[in-house]
Amino acid sequence: MKLHTTTTTMALLLLLLLASSSLQVAMAGSDFCDGKCKVRCSKASRHDDCLRYCGVCCASCNCVPSGTAGNKDECPCYRDMTTGQGTRKRPKCP
Repeated sequence: MKLHTTTTTMALLLLLLLASSSLQVAMAGSDFCDGKCKVRCSKASRHDDCLRYCGVCCASCNCVPSGTAGNKDECPCYRDMTTGQGTRKRPKCP
């Protein structure tokens, strides 16, 4: 019984360690994405929508093209993300 409790405790500690390191990586990326998306969306007419989609794309790609428009070839992952399927498929990232 003692071995089972020790094994369970070690597994829980390992899980907690992995979860906390993932959280730190996610939080570290948010400052990067927030800054890049703020620049990218600074001239957008729908500023809040631009920031939201840019943030989603940045979190997935770890990249945001420079400038306020265009330059998407700098970040192919960002460029190639789309919404919808079929004939309604559109670029997701601003």
